[in-house]
Amino acid sequence: MPGTSREALMRDLQAVSFVLDDIALYLQTHPIDQAALRCYEKYRDLKRKAEEEYMNAYGPLREDNVFVTDRWTWADMPWPWERQG
Repeated sequence: MPGTSREALMRDLQAVSFVLDDIALYLQTHPIDQAALRCYEKYRDLKRKAEEEYMNAYGPLREDNVFVTDRWTWADMPWPWERQG
């Protein structure tokens, strides 16, 4: 969502993550529930999209979101206060 605030993106990501965690807990006791499996896949995809949207706008969420090639690149990225917007 272009123009969405950082806080709103983070709230959306946290909400989707909560739902995904809740469904995962349910699936531990109901592993063959097809509706729950489809719901899990849906929210897993929504979480990936929300993470991607956040990272495109504000940078990585975790160190494993940084692509490491031949060196550690985390510190080369702009710090939050160096970003515009």
